[in-house]
Amino acid sequence: MDNIVLIGFMGTGKTAVGRNLARLLDYKFVDTDEQVEIATGLPVAQVCRKYGQIRFRSEEALVVKKFCRQKGQIIATGGDLILHADNLQLLKENGYLVLLQVEPEVVYKRVSRKNNRPLLGKKVDLPTIEQLMEERKNTYLQAADLVVDANHLSLEEIAQRIIKGYEEAKKKNAEGK
Repeated sequence: MDNIVLIGFMGTGKTAVGRNLARLLDYKFVDTDEQVEIATGLPVAQVCRKYGQIRFRSEEALVVKKFCRQKGQIIATGGDLILHADNLQLLKENGYLVLLQVEPEVVYKRVSRKNNRPLLGKKVDLPTIEQLMEERKNTYLQAADLVVDANHLSLEEIAQRIIKGYEEAKKKNAEGK
C-alpha cells in the first residue's frame, strides 16, 4: 500500500482532493486523465471523439501500468477506470483505494458547468447521472478500502479522513506481517 488511489464517479472531487492530499503528504500527484492527455496531446473528450473509447481505454491502461508500481503517489482515476478488472487489479497491488461519494445532484451541478465528459455526451441530466451512479455503485464499493462521503466536507476534512484511514490500514498491514 504505497499509493493512495482515489476512485469514484466523475465529479466527485478526485482531482481536487488528490492535489490536496499530495501536498499534505508530500506525495507525487498523478491524474490518469491528465496523463492520457499528455500521452496523446489531446484532451480526453477529443481522444474519445477522434479515436473512440477503445483507444482511450488503451491509453488509460498504459497509464495505470506506468504508475501503479511506483511509490509515494496519490492517483486520481477516471470514473470508469476501475470498471476494467485489469486496471483494478494493478492498482490494488500497491494501492489503498479510497472511494469518494457525493450525491447525484452534486455531480450534476459540477459536470453541467462545463460538460467535457465523453460518457455523458451532450446530454447532461440528473436521471442519466443517477442511473450511471447506481450501475457502478457496487463495483466501487467492492473495490474500496475506504469510503468517504464527501457531500458536506471541506477538502481538508476529506484529506484528514483519508490520511487517518490510510495510516490505520498501513499499521494493520505491518502488524499482520
